Amino acid sequence: MEIILREDVEHLGKVGEVVKVKDGYARNYLLPKGLAYPATEANKKKIAYEGERLAKQRAGEKSAAETEATKLADVQLTFAVKVGEEEKLYGSVTASDIQRKLEELGIHVDKRKIDLHEPIRELGDFQVGIKIHPEVRPQVRVTVVKE
Repeated sequence: MEIILREDVEHLGKVGEVVKVKDGYARNYLLPKGLAYPATEANKKKIAYEGERLAKQRAGEKSAAETEATKLADVQLTFAVKVGEEEKLYGSVTASDIQRKLEELGIHVDKRKIDLHEPIRELGDFQVGIKIHPEVRPQVRVTVVKE
């Protein structure tokens, strides 16, 4: 059965693509979940319209993310932390700490979007990425100093 995808489906295709799948997969999974339409002429026109609308929406989201990125590019966060012998930190600077500091500056970012693989456990300057949009990832400068 030929279908038109309404959303990206892993291992199958992207939005708007016409793909051929087994009848049972289409009838029992893709069509009831709203992930696809049967490939008729009317549905092809409908998907073309949805594709244009989605492209405009994504362009708007990207431009909004770029304006947010320009705000974040100038941000420098400084954390004064207690240190012990040999400049070892008591604790660490985590994504939650960075999110709280950004909130104080009036910038709202979900802590899961802060690209910090592991907490910062030493003094110095660090570049931390923020996942605002798949194509826009600004860097925030984080400085950790002694208290």
